[in-house]
Amino acid sequence: MDGYTRKVNTFLFFKLPSAWWCGVRLRELTDQYAVTAVRYRWMNQNPFRSMFWAVQGMAAELATGALVSREIRKSGRGVSMLVLKNKAHFTKKARGRIRFRCEDGARLRETLEKVLDTDKGATIWMTAIGRDEAGDVVSEFHFEWTLKARNL
Repeated sequence: MDGYTRKVNTFLFFKLPSAWWCGVRLRELTDQYAVTAVRYRWMNQNPFRSMFWAVQGMAAELATGALVSREIRKSGRGVSMLVLKNKAHFTKKARGRIRFRCEDGARLRETLEKVLDTDKGATIWMTAIGRDEAGDVVSEFHFEWTLKARNL
């Protein structure tokens, strides 16, 4: 785990404590992808003996949002980021450790470059796929992020 990943997890504790207490953690962050993880436990269960959908959503959003915030930070420019829309699909009960992976780093960089070059806002749909320990897909989340350059 690198220093930036640790900072994101510390940020969760102070600014998104519900995600932190539910066990959501950033595990890996590169230019190409981000991986988050959360383990099914009493704190994040639903009445059907699986992980509550909203906890999965927090982990999935973090996988996409960590990529966005890292790219903005690397640009050295002021850019606002906000989720405009999201949609999800569930295929299997989420039990055990669930890992969400977003591989939209390259597309995100292209979108951010366009925002910074034109000073016009843009949106990008990013996907995080959740898999259980057996590698089976349990859920798929899509987030539409809006990016807009800030005039400082």
